Amino acid sequence: MAKCFSLSATYDRWCRFSFSRAGLKSTTTDLGEGTVMHCWVPKTYKPNKPNLLLLHGLGPTGLWTWNMFISRFIERFNVYVPDLLFFGDSYTTRPEWTEHFQAQCVAGALKSQGVRKTNVVGPSYGGFVAYSLAAQFPEMVEKLVLWGAGVCMEEKDIEDGMFQVKSMDEAVKLLLPQTPEKMKEMLKVVFYKPVMNIPTCFLQDFIDFIGMEHLQDWTRLINALFKDRKIHGSFLTQPTLIIWGEYDKVFPLELGQRLKRHLDENAQLVIIKDCGHAANGGEVKEMYKHMKSFLIDPLLSPKKANQTKGQKVH
Repeated sequence: MAKCFSLSATYDRWCRFSFSRAGLKSTTTDLGEGTVMHCWVPKTYKPNKPNLLLLHGLGPTGLWTWNMFISRFIERFNVYVPDLLFFGDSYTTRPEWTEHFQAQCVAGALKSQGVRKTNVVGPSYGGFVAYSLAAQFPEMVEKLVLWGAGVCMEEKDIEDGMFQVKSMDEAVKLLLPQTPEKMKEMLKVVFYKPVMNIPTCFLQDFIDFIGMEHLQDWTRLINALFKDRKIHGSFLTQPTLIIWGEYDKVFPLELGQRLKRHLDENAQLVIIKDCGHAANGGEVKEMYKHMKSFLIDPLLSPKKANQTKGQKVH
């Protein structure tokens, strides 16, 4: 019997309506050589507003990642929300799976929209792409926000026992769950206090909605992050806000501290207490508060930020 209702599909339609109501429209850009990038862009560009690029991590597209923030950001920015390659309606036939190629495609899509300078926010995998974008196109990126992105990890960190997994195969199975049981295992790692009483049918619905046609490509994306990786040699000149969950099990806090040392005075590290790799509830509000202060109110000093309940600022 065919399924007649999908909670995930319904939420996706709501997100699309929410984005459209906020003033965004869906566009696709043909970058040539079999590469197409989909992006939500302003219906009406406001020259008096700065630009803001919102990237997404593994799993749902930017539509799901940023829906809860979109109306707030739209008030102050011209917002751009792309689907990274192999997610949503973005794809390539080229054998390219590095974050560097992702960043080049994002830059191409932005340039096609006339965007020459923008602020960038990148969570998790999106943070790797954001960092690469800032390194490859420094003239394009004004300010950078990295949220739980282990760009300073090294391949040997797995062997040294830094992560929950002991091999790349384990990492792939954890981050790309294909059954409700594996999804529950992932939730325990991703969230500090996960909601575990989600009905199995809802989890299966989400897996079916996301689809597994790009599973091999997603696996290659993860492998490309770790292969031969050493501490990133590119030193960014852009002001950078690093946000990290105190109990992040995907990319442990040590990587956030390592990134802060690497970027030195160009970066500020904010640690969200009682938070894992992903945020929910009040943690989301705290993250938005810090992003808003960094992107919109540069007069907020670290001392004042440290007075905000629930965070540590380094």
